[in-house]
Amino acid sequence: MSEWFDPEGRAILVEARLTGPSGKGGFRLVLDTGATFTIISWRAAIALGYDPSAASEKQEITTASGVEHVPRIVVENVQALGLERPGFPVLCHTLPPSAGVDGLLGLDFLRGRRLVLDFRGGVLTLD
Repeated sequence: MSEWFDPEGRAILVEARLTGPSGKGGFRLVLDTGATFTIISWRAAIALGYDPSAASEKQEITTASGVEHVPRIVVENVQALGLERPGFPVLCHTLPPSAGVDGLLGLDFLRGRRLVLDFRGGVLTLD
């Protein structure tokens, strides 16, 4: 699967479809190879029908501001970059509104695949 991206942009944006108890939604995620886990905003989780505050599992993450413990939920389905991951665990974290995205697509989503980022051509390939 190949997709175009803006090689001059501030981030590589990925369109993702997530499914939860309230149905499906389209979300903008940043492809973040520096993120161990995929993260969605609390707002996105709530829109999908999840209550992050009721999550039984927490995950420790290190952010620029320190170590935090954030809710871990299992999303019914995540589709992005031509991949479909049913029953996929994601973390919920508050993202600043100025970020303009709904979350981060982390290494956990990409594992076991080959990712090629062609910055000359502006093409992302995942197979």
